[in-house]
Amino acid sequence: MKQEPLQDEVQSNHPMEKLSLNKDFFKKFGIEIYPQSIRSKEGTTFLIGRKKLDKYLYLISSKNETDILERFIGDLLNPDNGADLLIKRCYLNTPNRMLLQVYFEFTNPKVLGLSNSFGFGDRIGLANAGHIRSLQGSDFKPILAQQSIRELTRTNRNPEEILNAAVWAVFQEGYENGFGADADHLKTTEDIGLMVRAGFTMFTFDPGEFVINEADILDEKDLDEKIKSIDWKTLNSDVDELSSLYQKENIIISDTLTLTPSSLDFKRAVVKYGNAIAHINKLYDHLKSMYPDYESEVEISVDETDSVTSPFEHFFIAGELKRLNVQLISLAPRFVGAFEKGIDYRGDLNLFKEEYLKHLSIIKYYGSYKISLHSGSDKFSVYKVIGELSNAYTHVKTAGTSYLEALKVSALKNPSLFREILDFSRSIYESEKKTYHVSADLNSLKPAKEYNDEELLNLFTNDDCRQILHVCFGRVLTDKDSLDNLIFKERLVKCLNEFEETHYEILINHFKKHLEPFRQL
Repeated sequence: MKQEPLQDEVQSNHPMEKLSLNKDFFKKFGIEIYPQSIRSKEGTTFLIGRKKLDKYLYLISSKNETDILERFIGDLLNPDNGADLLIKRCYLNTPNRMLLQVYFEFTNPKVLGLSNSFGFGDRIGLANAGHIRSLQGSDFKPILAQQSIRELTRTNRNPEEILNAAVWAVFQEGYENGFGADADHLKTTEDIGLMVRAGFTMFTFDPGEFVINEADILDEKDLDEKIKSIDWKTLNSDVDELSSLYQKENIIISDTLTLTPSSLDFKRAVVKYGNAIAHINKLYDHLKSMYPDYESEVEISVDETDSVTSPFEHFFIAGELKRLNVQLISLAPRFVGAFEKGIDYRGDLNLFKEEYLKHLSIIKYYGSYKISLHSGSDKFSVYKVIGELSNAYTHVKTAGTSYLEALKVSALKNPSLFREILDFSRSIYESEKKTYHVSADLNSLKPAKEYNDEELLNLFTNDDCRQILHVCFGRVLTDKDSLDNLIFKERLVKCLNEFEETHYEILINHFKKHLEPFRQL
């Protein structure tokens, strides 16, 4: 490696404080300091710096205090120069991240409990600093590392990479208010182990494959037959016991809500969610038995189903989880109306508010978890409804909207690249949409060459375009040409790094629109 010409400058800027805080020193050598990152520990100064498009952790220490420098992986920039100060440039990799977390507690993800929280999915790994900056003025706690197994598979990333991106951003921004790490939509015990080993603290269990949606339309005879196939052993119960617990004439939830489930309501709840609850119980038992000393919190997601979760079904799910000693921090029911990806809510807002208040009353009845809003990206009309309520602990989960904001940067700064991505996304939309709740009309978009640059930016207000771009992220970020070169990702990353502040500003403006309606919570 070519040695950096730092020797003379180090000798003339001897005191560590002057060197570590002197931005002009680093600027002379083309290194941009992120001033919020400057920290000292055991005689060593830590900071994040950027040279051209590459970021590093820089360590500055005197020659008689080199213990920390020796532990981090990197390169000395001024060896054997007779100076008292040593500067080491270290890589933003997993070993260095894990070591940084030993020295700075605030870089470790936490369990966030009943705090209002906001999940920021980052599918590229460059958005977290913008996410952090968008939180200014909000009391929401961020989930910065958030990725589902499906997203990991589609982006060819691993859990460590997700946590790396979050931790380095936290250190870069000097963010000390605490953040979470969500292992999203977990379906198997193997998934749990993978995410525990990476250091995630929130575990979202998704039993959607076990939910029987057709229970809503089955007659009583068919329901009785399906009840026989419920995993009663794992539930440690039987239908008669559950009937005595939940099949009552009046279940008083609050002054404004009394549930009056019929025999049919009860049987439908058991058939629809019985095996899903049994699966959750298995996942939870695995987490707690295999990792008994590991600090974690659990969210339950039944939102990615066709059938709406009724207030009584919510009551049933929460009651069963409580009976089984499954302690949850949040629950994502399937709400009334359409929560499609990447666009605002579609449905009757008055009906949504009426049903949401019922769900909120049930949560207050049990008193130990918060409502989670999945597919929460860009649901601005819903935020307004929830934000007007009081005492409503909330978790909002977003992911794809940050990817769309990254594409907006490319449309603004590199329109030719965005035109390629748009046409490619249009060409693969039909195959990529299969696992997503979307309704975009492919025929509503023209070939990219037919849009001028201003019109490209206007496409980000077009619901059809947003959904088409949204669901194609995996292929855009991973597809390669015949020479095994990534077709789009490297150019997109280069654009985002070149225009980092523009990227951050776009994210800040976008997420302030998400967070502003919740200020009253």
